[in-house]
Amino acid sequence: MLLIADIEKRFEGRLRVEASIRIPYGPSTTILFGPSGAGKTTVLRCIAGLEKLNAGRIVFDGKDWANVGPQRRPIGFLFQDYALFPHLRVSENIGYAAKHSAESVKTIASMLKVDDVLNQWPAELSGGQQQRVALARVLARKPRLLLLDEPLSALDAAMRDHVRSELAHLLRTLGIPAIVVTHDWVDALTLGDQMLVMSSGRVLQVGPPQEVFTRPQHPEVAAAVGVETVVTGRIRRREGGIALLDVGSAQLVAADPGGEESDFYVCVRGEDVTLEKGRAEQSSARNHLRGTVLQIAIAGVLTKVTIDAGFELVALVTRQAAADLELSKGAEIFAVFKASAVHLIPKAHA
Repeated sequence: MLLIADIEKRFEGRLRVEASIRIPYGPSTTILFGPSGAGKTTVLRCIAGLEKLNAGRIVFDGKDWANVGPQRRPIGFLFQDYALFPHLRVSENIGYAAKHSAESVKTIASMLKVDDVLNQWPAELSGGQQQRVALARVLARKPRLLLLDEPLSALDAAMRDHVRSELAHLLRTLGIPAIVVTHDWVDALTLGDQMLVMSSGRVLQVGPPQEVFTRPQHPEVAAAVGVETVVTGRIRRREGGIALLDVGSAQLVAADPGGEESDFYVCVRGEDVTLEKGRAEQSSARNHLRGTVLQIAIAGVLTKVTIDAGFELVALVTRQAAADLELSKGAEIFAVFKASAVHLIPKAHA
C-alpha cells in the first residue's frame, strides 16, 4: 500500500473521527462520502499534516509520518474554495509553492489547458478555469498523492457537470492516486474507484461506488446514498428464492437474502417505484400496494411523492407522470415495484 492511514482525532466536546484508509500504488481515486459534519475533511487534514492525530498512524510508502510536517509530505491539497492568491496572476499562482521556472509553469498550464490565461487574475477566470489553475498549482509541487476537498461544490449546476467530466479525465490521465471528499453521489460515481461512506465520524461501508449505492449494508449508508425509503420489516415466509415481509401494515415481496435473520431494514429507491391509478395485474412487478398520497414536492426535474402504503413509501416520478395521474394530497394510488427493487439489510449487522 502507498498509504496506510489509521486516524483517530478527537475534538473537545465535539465529534470524534475514526477512519482507516488504504491507498494502493498506482492511479486510483478514493471517495470520502457522507453528509456535512461526517468528518471527511478532518481525515484529509490529518493526512496532510494540518491536524495532529490523537491516536493511530499514517504511513506513506513505508515511512511513518508521525514527525513529518505538512511541507515535507509529498501531497497536493486542493481546498474547497481553491485558495488562489487574488493579488497574483495565474502564472505566479501556479509557480508560487514550487518556485518553478516560467517554462515548467507553462508546461503544467498547458497540460491543464490554462496556458492561455497565464497573465490573467483569478477574479477574471470562470469557475472551471479557477479549478484547473488551483490543480495546476498543486501539481507544480510534483505530489505523489492528491487530496481534493469538495472540488466541485463552489460551481453552479451547469458548470459543475462540465468540470466534473474534465476532472474525471484529468484524474485518469495524471496517474497520481487521489482522495476526493464529496457529498454528491454523481461526483462519487463519476470520479471514484473505491468509496468510504462516513457518518458521525465513523466509516460505515467501503467498496466500489456502484456496489455501495446499490447494496448499502447499513441504514445510515442507505440514507446517505439517497435511498428514499428505509423502514423496518420482518420476514414472514420464505419459498422458492422469494421472501414475504411484513412492513408496517403492508406485505412486501423481496428476493430471499438467505441466512437465518428475520428482521431487516427494507430499502427502496424512489426511482424504482411506479405509480398507477388502478392495479395493473398484467405487470411483472410483484409488489402492488394500495396507498394514499401524503405529500407532493418538486425534486429537481422529478416529483417526489410520499405515500401511506401501510408504511411511508417515497416514489420519484416525472412531472408529466404526476400531471397525468392528477396526483393530489389524499388521492388513492397504487405503488408498483419489483421484488428485485427491495434491498434488505439485516438489522443484526447494522
